[in-house]
Amino acid sequence: MTAKIKHYQNDDITVVWKPELCIHSKKCFHGLPDVFNPNQRPWVNLDGATNTSIIEQVKVCPSGALSLDNDNVDQNSETNVTVTKAGPLLVDGNLSITQTDGEVVQKQGMTAFCRCGASSNKPFCDGSHKQIEFDT
Repeated sequence: MTAKIKHYQNDDITVVWKPELCIHSKKCFHGLPDVFNPNQRPWVNLDGATNTSIIEQVKVCPSGALSLDNDNVDQNSETNVTVTKAGPLLVDGNLSITQTDGEVVQKQGMTAFCRCGASSNKPFCDGSHKQIEFDT
């Protein structure tokens, strides 16, 4: 089965949405509601803000469900790691992740890694920390 991937673009940028990665943190909606509105179709409206604002908002997506196509990503950017309280390990940067089966996954922008151990999508966070009341 092929994973669902949506592309939303204007003349300058393309936002990629991978719904199976979304952990519904609502950061996109709360950060730029004129761009990301789950109550509208399409739910991404790139006319709702400046390209710079959209790019910055996409970069804070904790799961990597929202990303920018490779033409919009600064390949030389610094990698930053943030440990969240009672949540995932957030890694912001360009990553090459080798899975236990040898599969290599490329990630750009924000990626959320599971810290609680309950994710069904390890090593990535799927929001399970909320259900198990992870608190560390």
